Formats: sequence, C-alpha cells, structure tokens
Amino acid sequence: MKRREFIGLVGCVAIWPLAALAQRLGQNPALICWLSLQPRGELLAALKDGLAAIGLKEGADYRVEQRWSDGQFDRLALLAAELASMRPSIIVAFPASVALVAAKAAPATPIVVPTGELRAGGVVKNLAHPDGMITGISNITGDTTEKYLEYLTTIMPDLKRIGFLADSTNLARETYREAAHRSVMRFAVEDAYEEISRPEEIEQAHQRLAQRGVQALIVVASPILIGERRRVIQLASAERWPVIAWSSEWPADGALLSYGVDSFANFRRAAYYIDRILKGANPGDLPVEQPAKLEFVINAKTAKTLGLAIPPSLLALADQVIE
Repeated sequence: MKRREFIGLVGCVAIWPLAALAQRLGQNPALICWLSLQPRGELLAALKDGLAAIGLKEGADYRVEQRWSDGQFDRLALLAAELASMRPSIIVAFPASVALVAAKAAPATPIVVPTGELRAGGVVKNLAHPDGMITGISNITGDTTEKYLEYLTTIMPDLKRIGFLADSTNLARETYREAAHRSVMRFAVEDAYEEISRPEEIEQAHQRLAQRGVQALIVVASPILIGERRRVIQLASAERWPVIAWSSEWPADGALLSYGVDSFANFRRAAYYIDRILKGANPGDLPVEQPAKLEFVINAKTAKTLGLAIPPSLLALADQVIE
C-alpha cells in the first residue's frame, strides 16, 4: 500500500550528439550500464521488472553491466570511465551526484537517474524541458524531512533532543539541513546534527550523537546510509533510539518509521525512460514528472520492543504496519 509516487528529470549537456547516439542505439542487445555507490541488487531487479512489463527481454533486447563503489565517492570517476569505454546505449546512475560523475565521463551518453534529488546542485534547470542528456526519477525527500519530527513527537511527546544523521556528499545537503532546522524550531526541541561522507565514519558520528544525549534518530536521505542501514539501526538499538528514515527498507530492517518515496516504484518507472530513449527520444525533451505518491510505514514490533505506544491516529495513516 503506497501514498504518493513521483518521477523527475534532469539535464546537463546542451548538445544532442546524433551520430554518437545512433551508433549506441544500434546495439542489439542494447548495453545498459549501471553505476551506483552500493550494489542494490533489489533495485536492479525492480528496474528489470519494469523493463519486462514494457516488453523488453534481458539478453534479447538489452544486457546490463554493473559497477558500484562500495560507498566510496572518490572511486566513482574511475568506474564511470570504465563504463564509458564500453560505449553503452544508456547509463543508469544514482543518485544525482553519481549521475554527474557519469555525465563527465560519458557526455554523449543518455543517463537515467532512477532516484535522486535532481533539483539540487544545478542538475535540473528547467523541469518542463531539461534540455540535456540526463533524465529519470526525482525524489522530494528534502520536502518531507519536517514530517519525521512531527511523527516522532506524536509518539514521544516528552522528546527533548533529536539526533540527525546525514550525508555530506549529497547534492541536497543544504536543503535537508534547512528542513531539519525548521522542524526543530517548530517543535521546540534541541538537535544534534552529524554528517558522514564515508561508511567508516558512521561509528564516530554515532558516538558523538550519544555523547550529546539524543533520544531518537532521524536518518536523512543518503545512498551511503541506505546501504549501511542495518549497521545504523543496530547502533541505534544499543542506545534504545527510535529510528525514522525516508524509505520502507528501514522499518523492514527494524527502524521504527519511514516516510518518503517508494524506491522500488521509482526504479520500475525508470524503465519507461529507458524504453523511450532506446526508441530514439531525446532525454532533454522528456519532462519531469512530479510526485504522486509517498508511503508511511510503521514497525509495530520495534515500537513494542522500545516500549513505545503508537497512537491510533498514526496507525490509521500508515500505508503498512509491520507486526
């Protein structure tokens, strides 16, 4: 059960290289290259489900070559260059920061971003007509950050100090920080805001949050942190901190709540862009689709473990309750 779903599009190169594109689109099967910070096999499966629904068959119509950097942003440029040398028909890259690295390595190759804050960092200049080589699925997690504290204070009315764990490499970094500031001002709580840029920094950030006496943890959207979610949840559980994040994958692994985009729906939808581009569409002519659905997930089992009572009003709002 879902709540609001959305799609978005970006552009960054002004010239459409027709000859180079025609050569790539003439491949049979088409080569689709995958570039990400984490492997995310479950999301690749969702993309393939979307392609199958359109009628594209793996092996006959397309093949996939994968590369990921294990959360190390500084490894992406080398991986992007390796993929570019394969002359793919399309590169699937996410989030937007990864797409920019791919675009620098392969400026003549269409790039589809299945999820990312595409409005930040100058990736998208015109939502109606991006006019470039990058397109795909946007998210609006920066706009939903304020809801996290609203839900937490409903469950924990005596909450005094909240911790935030964020990703300093995210193009929407300032948007998220501003949303966090607005939320703590609105609910009159103290905040402790920690950022990481690499997976190995998580433990130190956790220690600093614990030293500041936070009572719960909000995890801000990050491709690094989603890949490390089990470790983040385990560390928080040792402190008995409720965790709220942006994706349903978090409560599925033991976090208390999630509110945000359905990532699997985004990746299935990305197949539409791939299909259009393989049929000759210019990525810059594909308009950005705005959000239609978000989902709110509650892990009732985690709430019970933490001794928290979920008000009936929140249970009624939930798209899914994990018992």
